[in-house]
Amino acid sequence: MDSAFVYELIGYVASVLVAVSLMMSRIVPLRIVNMIGAATFAVYGYLIGSWPVAGMNAFIVLINVYFLLQIYRSSEYFRILPIDQPDAYLNAFLNFYRKDIAQFYPDFQNEADASDHGYFVLRNMAPAGLILGRVEAGCFHVALDYATPQYRDFKVAAHLWRENREHFIGEGITEIRSRTTDPNYAGYLRKIGFDKDTDRPDTYILKLSPKS
Repeated sequence: MDSAFVYELIGYVASVLVAVSLMMSRIVPLRIVNMIGAATFAVYGYLIGSWPVAGMNAFIVLINVYFLLQIYRSSEYFRILPIDQPDAYLNAFLNFYRKDIAQFYPDFQNEADASDHGYFVLRNMAPAGLILGRVEAGCFHVALDYATPQYRDFKVAAHLWRENREHFIGEGITEIRSRTTDPNYAGYLRKIGFDKDTDRPDTYILKLSPKS
């Protein structure tokens, strides 16, 4: 295969990766894809003997590495904020994210009216997640489990379901149930500790117990 064609192909791949990164809303995937694209551009610049292209993109790689390390090393503040019913901010939040919510919950209308429990998850005091549901006999039945686009990195879910189990136990909740037929959402539930209900294949259960 002609080396000039290979070099050109590497340049196209680098361009696509950088373009894709600029269309992402979540900062961590954006940084990672942009870093890979810049690294590919640096290789391309080296292969064609263009040192300004290679040097500049190598520098962009270092910038992305620096900010990714800052993200993963930084300590963030999380807090669960119970929602009072009715709640004007809750309605404003649901209206603002309605189209995005519909992608994951197409049948969702306004479960806030039918839910007796709700929590905002604050991340550095910004609303990063919303949980709505009903409590029956110590079981929290999830009606909506939503994270805003910029905070979909599992930290919200980990804080809510792993690190704050005492909060739910203190309210008499010992079990969380969530129903889904979406394989992606099912994978998310399994990742944060939910187990499939042996009697209902569309239901996933998280048993709560105090931290040892």
